[in-house]
This record gives sequence, C-alpha cells and structure tokens, in this order.
Amino acid sequence: MSSLVAYEDSESEDDCLGQTEAVTPASIQTGSCGPNQEVRVCNSSEIIPSPHSFTPDPDRSVLDSHGHVLERSRSLLHPHSQPVSCFDRQSKYCRGGKAQEKHLRDTAAPLGLPETQGKISPFQTLPPTPQGFGDGLNPAKRNHTVRSGVRPYIPKRQRLATSVETVDPNYPAEQVPGNLTRESQILSDVSARIKPYLAHKPGSSGIPRKLLMTLGGHQGPVNTVQWCPVPHLSHLLLSASMDKTFKVWDGAESGRCLRVYTCHSGAVRDACWTPCGRHLLSGSFDNMAVITDVETGQQVVKLDNQFKVMCVAPHPSNPEIFLCGGHSSAVKAWDSRSCKVVKVYKAGIQQTLDILFLRDGVDFITSSDCVSRDSADRTLIAWDYQTTAKVSNQIYQERFTCPSLALHPLEESFVAQTNGDYMAVFSSQQPYRMNKRRRYEGHKVEGYSVQCEFSLDGTILASGSSTGSAHFYDYHNARILHTLRAHSQPCLCVSQHPVLPATAATCDWAGEIKVWH
Repeated sequence: MSSLVAYEDSESEDDCLGQTEAVTPASIQTGSCGPNQEVRVCNSSEIIPSPHSFTPDPDRSVLDSHGHVLERSRSLLHPHSQPVSCFDRQSKYCRGGKAQEKHLRDTAAPLGLPETQGKISPFQTLPPTPQGFGDGLNPAKRNHTVRSGVRPYIPKRQRLATSVETVDPNYPAEQVPGNLTRESQILSDVSARIKPYLAHKPGSSGIPRKLLMTLGGHQGPVNTVQWCPVPHLSHLLLSASMDKTFKVWDGAESGRCLRVYTCHSGAVRDACWTPCGRHLLSGSFDNMAVITDVETGQQVVKLDNQFKVMCVAPHPSNPEIFLCGGHSSAVKAWDSRSCKVVKVYKAGIQQTLDILFLRDGVDFITSSDCVSRDSADRTLIAWDYQTTAKVSNQIYQERFTCPSLALHPLEESFVAQTNGDYMAVFSSQQPYRMNKRRRYEGHKVEGYSVQCEFSLDGTILASGSSTGSAHFYDYHNARILHTLRAHSQPCLCVSQHPVLPATAATCDWAGEIKVWH
C-alpha cells in the first residue's frame, strides 16, 4: 500500500471525454489537505474512481455530478470526517463555492437557452472544469472569465432585431440587401408634410411658382411622372424613363429615390399606379406589360403583348383588368389573375398613343396616329368595354394626332392634347361632341408626347411644352394662369399633387425631375 495514489487514463474512455478537463488528483490533494500532509488509503482495494470514467445521472445536473465525485473522494481521504459538499457556503475547504457554482451554471447552460437545455444527458460530455477545486484556498487565484474561443448563442430573432437597429438610416435603401431596413417599408410611413392635410377637406388648388427640389438619377428621357393616388401615400412619386427603369421617389420631403425597378429590357414608355397604391403597372418597348409590387420590387405579373407597348390603363372599377396599346392595330385587355387576354379591340390603325377610361369604366377612348389627307375620322375612337364594339369614331375631325388624354375629375368631360399646339375639350357622354368654343393654347407640342392633367378639384388644367415650360390654365375660361420656366429640354409631363396645394412635379427629355410648390 503506497502513501500516494497514482492515476492513469482509462483505455475505455471516449475520445470526446479525453479532451475535457476533469478534477485531477493533484487538485484534490491540494484542496483537501495541507501542503505537508500525506494522503493515506486504509484499503488498497478502495480506489477513488477516475473522474473520466464517471457517468452522470441523466436526471442530475453537471453541478451534482461534480459534487458527488468530490464528496466521495473526501470520504475516502478522511474516513472519520463528516462529508461536506464543496459548494457549501460555510465550507472551510472551498471558500469560493458560490462563485464557482454560478460559473459552472453559466458554462453548462449557454446564454439565451431555456433552463431545460442546461441539463446534461448521459450521451453528452462533461463540461470542462475551469479551475481546480483547490483554488478556493487562495482568492487571488480565482478567475471566472469565459474562454476567448467560446461565443454565447444568440437567438435568431435577437440577431435580426440587432441588425435592424444598427442600419445606418442615411444609407440608400436600394443598396441595402433584403427587406429588413426601415427604408424598405416605403408603404408604411406617412410623410410629415402630408399628414396635416389628411384630416381636412382639400381646398382650392394653387399655382406652384418656386422650385422645391430636383431629382436626378435617370439616364434617359422621363416620359411620365405620377403621384400616388392614395392620400396617405401621396408623397410617393413614380417616374418612368427610356433608360429601361422606373423609380419611386420621396417627392414631399427628402427627394430620395426609394426604389429602382429594372424588370424591363427595353425603354419604359408608360407606367402608372394601381388604385390600391401597392402595385405599379408598366409598359415597355420590350413588348412586356408588368405589374410590380411597390414594397418588394418583385414582379407579380409579366405578360407578352407581341408588340411595343405605348400605353397602359387599369380598369377603374375592376383593378385586375388593364388595357395595353401600342405598335399594333389592336388593344388588348388582360386579366392579371389568369394572365390571359380577355378582350381584343381591333381597329384599322397603325398604333395606339393613349387610352382613357371614362366614368365607371363602361366606355373608354383610344387615341391613334391614323390621319388621312382629308380627315381624321379614327384619331379618337370610343369603345364599349363589354362588347368590344366601336361606339363612335367621328369624335375629332381635325387633322392632328392626339398624344395624350385626361379626364375631368368632376364634370362629364375630357381633354385631348393635340399636335396643333392646343388642347381640345370633349363631352364624355355620347355622342362625345367637341366644344369648339374652348381651346387651351399657348404651349408647343411639336411631335413630343406632351401630357396634360387636371388638378384634384378640376379648376386648373396643366400641360407641358416642347419649349421646356409648364403651363397652367383656368379650365372654365381657358385662360393661362401661369407659365413656369421649368426645364431647358422639352417638358413632357406635369403632375399636380392630389393633397398638397400648389405642388406639382415636372419631367423633361433630358431625364430631370423637379418638384415645385
């Protein structure tokens, strides 16, 4: 019988257990006895079990397992002494019991896990003991720091929440991957400039006279700009360009580009908001008509018309239906749910320039470039939507094409922009007679697709000009109210804000967009 007990690694231990730190005999000797004392064993057959070969009870925690090993070791070393737990606060052998107990709990149960995951199963390895149990004799040796290579587990929800909060708000939204940033939620924010006008009934429209901001970013001519028709989202401004993209801007406050949509391989000739304000309808020279989700930028529907699309128009009472016209003698009506053509309107024309639905979508007007030497009997054609029959093709008799149409918001009338450098007004009820006593003159068209638009109350009619100016007319007496020197290139569109008074957006052939107030 020897005075000291020597231990050797068991050959039957697991490989994973062999890499963990366990309670060594040296730590037991220095922790339980004085430096000059010897450990004697009464019977050589009573050997302290090796900590490596110890199998914990599945219902006990790692703390109970370590305590059981140490308590049995002390009982063998001091057979006449009463067993004392090493984690007892009053123990004279282990003065740092509570601190080590807390450290072992933190090591056994990773950060962010439930308490039930801190239990150890019979098939799991014992966690390494960070310090010898004898370190409690010297408080200066106690070190409860976590190893540098160990990283606490962080739940996925907490990681996502942290990533949202750490995003720089000044970073462009279109360059931030994913949809986690606050800038990506462009339909959930209400502009502080729009909010005061939402609770009140809109008053009379005014005339914009000063430049508010300039929006640059398109590399080609901007064909159209349009404010969102939903009042609380009316700070969003849509622009469609010949550079194959269309964009959504914050046109009320920051002037920042909120989203760029690149779903076309050709020039985007026309784009508009759907009545709900959550989707965009666009037509391009790549023969495609696309419905795009404003928030995510994903294509909801993409349809091939087999001709270059010049104009698109959603049905006012059935938003799933929209019309497409362009370099074809026919106008197609698509159903976005089935992605099929539901109606075809055929006419002996070369191309359709614009489409305008009349009240309730029962009838609609198409504008074409079919002009003969003697008359223009098919320049404007009225169609019955349900039967696809021509209601009238004798609406406009002068030999000028009409690049754009606009419906009055209150009265039963509409206007047509003509290449005769004037706008003509028509009745929106059969037989769609033209008012020959009222013309809106003073601007130039000169072959450009210059658009016109009414204010929300219908008192002001605005039009662009090939000279780069924006013209505002009094609708009732056809008098020019103001001429705005907006651009150096031809001004193609003037869009008046539906909520803010005396606010309008203009675009030109050089790709520049300006907001006026």
